[in-house]
Amino acid sequence: MRLSSLFAAASATVLASALAAPAFAQATDQAEAEADDNVIIVTARRQNESLAEVPASVTVLTADAIQKTGVETADQFVQLTPGVTIVTGTAEAGDTQINIRGINGARDAESSVALVVDGILKTNTAQLNQNQGTLRQIEILKGPQGALYGRNAAAGAIVIQTMKPGDTLEAGIELSAAEQQTYRGNAFISVPLGENAGFVLSGSYLKTDGFYRNIFLNNSKTIDDQEVWSVDGRFVAQLGDRTEIDAKARYSDLTGASIAFNAAFHLPNFAGANPAFFEDVNRHPFNFYNNIRPTNDQTTFDASIKLEHEFDFAKLTLWGLYSDVDQSLTADGTSADFARFTFPGATPASVAASNACFRSTAQLTGFPVNQPGFIGATPVPFIFAPATGSTFGPYSPTTCDGTQYQIRQQEDFSGEVRLSSNGDGPFNWQLGAYYLNISRDVGVSLGADLGQGIIRQLYNAPGTSNPTTQLYFDSFSTDVYAAFGSAEYNWNDRVNIGLAMRYDVEDRSVSNRVPLVRDPFTGGPINPGQAAGAIPDKSNSYKQLQPKLTFRWSVADNFNVYANWGIGFKAGGFNNSGSAAIVQQSFNQFIGSQVAITDDYRKERSSAFEGGFKGSAFDGKVTFDLAGYYTDVKDMQFFEFFVGGFGLLRVVSNIDKVELYGAELNLNAEVTPGWTIFGAFNVTESEIKQNRSRPQTVGNKSPSTADYTINLGTQIVAPIAKSFDLVARADYRITGPTWFHTLQNDTVPTIFSGLLPGSALALPAFVGNADYSVTRRDAFGVLDVRAGLEGEQWRVTLFADNVLNRRYLNEVITAAEFGGSFISPGGLRRIGVEVGYKF
Repeated sequence: MRLSSLFAAASATVLASALAAPAFAQATDQAEAEADDNVIIVTARRQNESLAEVPASVTVLTADAIQKTGVETADQFVQLTPGVTIVTGTAEAGDTQINIRGINGARDAESSVALVVDGILKTNTAQLNQNQGTLRQIEILKGPQGALYGRNAAAGAIVIQTMKPGDTLEAGIELSAAEQQTYRGNAFISVPLGENAGFVLSGSYLKTDGFYRNIFLNNSKTIDDQEVWSVDGRFVAQLGDRTEIDAKARYSDLTGASIAFNAAFHLPNFAGANPAFFEDVNRHPFNFYNNIRPTNDQTTFDASIKLEHEFDFAKLTLWGLYSDVDQSLTADGTSADFARFTFPGATPASVAASNACFRSTAQLTGFPVNQPGFIGATPVPFIFAPATGSTFGPYSPTTCDGTQYQIRQQEDFSGEVRLSSNGDGPFNWQLGAYYLNISRDVGVSLGADLGQGIIRQLYNAPGTSNPTTQLYFDSFSTDVYAAFGSAEYNWNDRVNIGLAMRYDVEDRSVSNRVPLVRDPFTGGPINPGQAAGAIPDKSNSYKQLQPKLTFRWSVADNFNVYANWGIGFKAGGFNNSGSAAIVQQSFNQFIGSQVAITDDYRKERSSAFEGGFKGSAFDGKVTFDLAGYYTDVKDMQFFEFFVGGFGLLRVVSNIDKVELYGAELNLNAEVTPGWTIFGAFNVTESEIKQNRSRPQTVGNKSPSTADYTINLGTQIVAPIAKSFDLVARADYRITGPTWFHTLQNDTVPTIFSGLLPGSALALPAFVGNADYSVTRRDAFGVLDVRAGLEGEQWRVTLFADNVLNRRYLNEVITAAEFGGSFISPGGLRRIGVEVGYKF
């Protein structure tokens, strides 16, 4: 019997039983008890309540657990959470996608996971993996949270609490040093200001050379190096007995590398000549040799203010947030094998680019690039010049790739007003309204590499040292209006039912900012969408009602049952203008592809059910919980990447219908006082039911969804002297097999299918078809260990991340019509020491 049928039957049984008795609360608890009363208080539902009473799956890390695991950012604490995976930093630092139970945040679209810090909803996906200050608690909710947080909470929410000033002076510092010249520092000071106010100032710093080197640029540390620092300030004051003001500001600055990718080809009909033409992505040897030093710059500033006032009957909460995140990257291009800069045209710019391409190829003939690549005597593609030509692959050491410069600049204003009951009595409620304005500029510029570096602006005229050959540049504007409310009723001592509802209206518009100029290399417009003149402005409105029902039944003091159902929503939007024209001309018309891309994409809507139970045994020394879930997703947003003679193209498409279902089990046991063992297992089944964008993918799995995750671990806190303890912890995370694209065991035509019949090889078109059965990431396990001594005010810890040095892939981006995938490696072993002191 399918899991969906089992869950439906189970939920019917639970609801029927509740008619004769009272109802539930469940939460997945991986946190340690918060001190004396063994109760962890969470704010996941925008109200203070015990973890056991939240009718949803929640993973919590308390301040003590955060310290003992060493986590600081999302990529670290996600690995401790079953059913959740993350891809971050492969293209640039702000490029983060979190997948919860099969719902993924598509690159270049909005996130599927809400980020809430100290009660304020952050709105820029680039902040998902940033250090948020001195952490005190992390809560990860699974399942749609749109009824509370609105747009972009279809998969779940991350709720973070940072340090709040107290009534005594407090300070702390933490320093660490590790391999690859990796240095990290964190510090805070909390200062009371009189009896009713105080502030916290936090700072963080990280610098690393990274794991990989550029063999062409003298083994330079320019592949995954990074330096980032941030400062966070928080001021809290009591304005009388009933009013509190909470003001925050933070600034962060990051510099480092970008585009840490190699390419793997998937052309089986060429494998006879060289097996590397049909390469399993998991077997790829990583080598980096691009001639352009990739860079990534990101600056973040945000400031917020929150006011809370207690009335006799309710609490009023108002907050406002300003956020400004600017990102840019420079990198090598991908155009060498498609000869965009190989042959001279009628313009001086094209002649200069061709001369540079031929000259650098001749200088680098025989340079060892990744197989099946080779640099011949000329840059002419080998299928047209088998004796002297080249197969470069992307990001080669020659100038023939061209360059890329990308920007993403976003400024937000948001605010919320909420009135909530004071928690007295069996009935609790909330009412509120929300507003958000986003202004976002997104640009991708492709230029010729004349050997003089990259000019950091989107358009460079033909006579410059980095003339632009293709440009996407759009200004996006978004206004969001929302009203929400919730009601919760304790039927009796054991049954609780709740209804939450939110209505979002999201108005979006886009204005193209590409100048009406000609491409000096092709003679056509610099943006294919300008074939008929200037690209007109566009606008659309997306609306969605997001209800959520919750139900909990405390069957016994140590056994709870729960169920919830909700609607998730992400607004649609606009791709860079001209995207559809490129795909139509380069692929559908040229090679007969069956890929449907438009210049806009539809809203995503999901309907999710969850049910489960939680209990404890042996006087609470053993806890367990089991949850099952079923989700239907309509118009799932999905990132597509295209590469060709035009350069590169990033777009968002829609998968019409996806079905997701699975189960999750958590176990925790205290073997002896101070020694705990814990484990969690998640399995997710998925199936694409309909996909007009790529019809041949029906029946395949949902992209970026691991088949399963397994978390195993143990922690020991053992007194070895009166003043300090031995603290040791091990966390082992296994991530199951993962497809990253909708194309899986599928064969499709590629650009080579169109080129081969007219090439020197004169081969039939089918020889250039690609087979993507070798693009699934294999299962892998990563073991992190920590051990050290800890006193009341100090600690010294040795740590080893990925201690077994397991090699795995961080991400696979399939460029289907290119005939291959862009793949990025995961982190290797890193051993270091950490010291901390509290004043």
